[in-house]
Amino acid sequence: MRIAVVALLPMLMASCDGSVFYNENRNVDEHGWNPADSVSFDVEVTDTNRIFDFLVEIRNTTEYAYSNTFLFINTTFPDGSIARDTMEYPLADPSGAWYGKRSGRYVDTRYYFRRNARFPMTGTYHFAITNGMRDEAISGLKDIGFRIEYSKMK
Repeated sequence: MRIAVVALLPMLMASCDGSVFYNENRNVDEHGWNPADSVSFDVEVTDTNRIFDFLVEIRNTTEYAYSNTFLFINTTFPDGSIARDTMEYPLADPSGAWYGKRSGRYVDTRYYFRRNARFPMTGTYHFAITNGMRDEAISGLKDIGFRIEYSKMK
């Protein structure tokens, strides 16, 4: 039992990162993520003075057929207003080599969505991310994550 606890301790300590404000991942259907199926993240904000970096985390399979992906990111503010963004994220270079960290048949890549930004008001923010590719359904994407870190900018 003690060996198991000692073996797990470094992993638990490594996962404790004081710079992370929010970090969640959602599964998408790797056999066909439809544009109508969004992944959502709700973030409760109480501090409008802190500066944050917003990131999107993408896990794709090595069978993903494209070198990039487009995502639509809708942000619903606590007052009900909505901001819409279209983001392109490169996943492989022109030769087909994956940019992210590869583990077996999966590749994990993290990209900035917005840097050095403040939340303009307190309350619950709703972030909805959808497939923005032209195909009806995209195969080969496994997970989409949304991460907010405290910015190092003062």
